[in-house]
Amino acid sequence: MGSGVSQSFHAQAAFEFVRRHGVVLATAKGSAPRLIEAISGESISGNWWTHPRAGFIYNTLAEVTDSEDVLVCRLLRGRITLVHRRLWPALVRVADQFEPARLAQVRQEHTATGRHVNREVAFPIWVPSAIQEQAALLSEDQALAALGHGVASARLAAKPEPPDR
Repeated sequence: MGSGVSQSFHAQAAFEFVRRHGVVLATAKGSAPRLIEAISGESISGNWWTHPRAGFIYNTLAEVTDSEDVLVCRLLRGRITLVHRRLWPALVRVADQFEPARLAQVRQEHTATGRHVNREVAFPIWVPSAIQEQAALLSEDQALAALGHGVASARLAAKPEPPDR
């Protein structure tokens, strides 16, 4: 690393970035800030794995995504999105406005062969009961306001009409 600053310090700063913004994209470009750019301290164009500090970025990103206070899902455009716990009640309140697959919790596991495998926990199985209780106290407008315009615009365009019988 060379700077003498620990990986844990950078992971704490990266976690604080997620907490402050509430919803961030891990690596993809889109309507929310990119965590990899906060970690690297600069704009990254192209494949971030070619960045000189890719290993450092990956390790810091892994520490943040391992936090129990960060939901890793595919909320925004199907891309890996990180949602801080403070926004979980809002997300749960308006969950019916998103494709269920976008709200599944994604966890990366390391296999014995060294491969990384994504495991998903369907929504709402991953939602703690206390979060469900908090969600019930919010209005739809309050929840959408808390999540912000970028998330609100990612909702389903329109709910499909039920078929005629």
